[in-house]
Amino acid sequence: MSKLEELIQELCPDGVEYRALYEIFITKNGYTPSKKHKEYWEQGTIPWFRMEDIRQNGNILSDSIQKVNVKGVKGSLFPANSIIVATSATIGVHALVTVESLSNQRFTYLILKDEYKDKFNIKFLYYYCYKLDKYCLDCLNLSNFSSVDMNKFNKFLFPIPPLPVQAEIVRILDNFTELTAELTAELTARKQQYEYYRDSLLNYDDKIPKVKLGEIADIYDGTHQTPKYTSNGSPFISVENINDIYSSTKYISVEDFTKYKIKPRIGDVFMTRIGTVGKCAVVTEQKSLAYYVSLALIRPQKDRVSSAYLKYIIESNIGKKELYKRTLIHAVPIKINKDEIGKIQIPLPSLDVQNRLVEVLDNFESICSDLNIGLPAEIEARQKQYEFYRDSLLTFAETGRIMSQTDRQTDRQT
Repeated sequence: MSKLEELIQELCPDGVEYRALYEIFITKNGYTPSKKHKEYWEQGTIPWFRMEDIRQNGNILSDSIQKVNVKGVKGSLFPANSIIVATSATIGVHALVTVESLSNQRFTYLILKDEYKDKFNIKFLYYYCYKLDKYCLDCLNLSNFSSVDMNKFNKFLFPIPPLPVQAEIVRILDNFTELTAELTAELTARKQQYEYYRDSLLNYDDKIPKVKLGEIADIYDGTHQTPKYTSNGSPFISVENINDIYSSTKYISVEDFTKYKIKPRIGDVFMTRIGTVGKCAVVTEQKSLAYYVSLALIRPQKDRVSSAYLKYIIESNIGKKELYKRTLIHAVPIKINKDEIGKIQIPLPSLDVQNRLVEVLDNFESICSDLNIGLPAEIEARQKQYEFYRDSLLTFAETGRIMSQTDRQTDRQT
């Protein structure tokens, strides 16, 4: 018998009580201080969290990418050890925030009430909110803009196991999380090694001339309106498809695609310009691809610049620094305007030198890719195992039995 089983048998053999979310937590919405007031953002020291923070830094947050000046704060800050839950736009995500903070309006703060602070381990609640994430996906308002039905949200049930049971579950899940983090850190180290090698190769001296991108390429952006999707036709891509521009499962009609004035050609380069700025993909196939305003389409002059070289230089530190100068970092989401992209300056060696650099970098990237094939698969398998184990443990804490695949809390909420 495991320690957890012993604790449950000793402390709660007949199950545990439940309380609704609204009974346990004070809920408050995040907000965005006005961008019209520069003083709200200049020299900011107060963490202001967005979805980008979770994507970059994980689900336990102690600092933010963007910060707010105290002048932009309405009333008081949200307390440390609050949980933020995405209740609009990207739903099914949460994080534990360990510092006093603010967030944008996409998040709802869960602030533990004083009368429950001696009944809960905050890390247990954090882990249990993975069940809340799934529940939220089944409680959406029927509208064009994705949002959670807050009446149902507030009725979500949390179990209250004895504190020793909560602590043991947290210990087990923390250990599992640490193992996955070690694999992820190894993968990150390999990527950093590749980026260092790439940047070292592309770090020219002053003898190499620099040109504005707009002098050697034409730059376009995609449609500014969300299209009418169809079950087939021309694939429609946006920022989320940049790692594989041929993988989109969204389509627009062939008739709508014919309205596009600029259609991608082989050798064009897509670059993300909203949300994530500066990630690139080269068009290698002559296929119909419709693209959203979040992507810029760069059409290089083939007699002056190689498409592959252009991708490498934009994604290097040189390109990142140039893009950052012209990126609207306080916009929501962060973006660079199309006309500003053409103003970035890049070193332009001869085509022969460009092609030799591309050959070396392609070979090194291929080696890194081969090394990384097994590791991401292992991380994915470990993550799936962890998620099942986590759900099983949390259900065990409620009932004293291991969950089956079909046993879900949402069944008990209705």
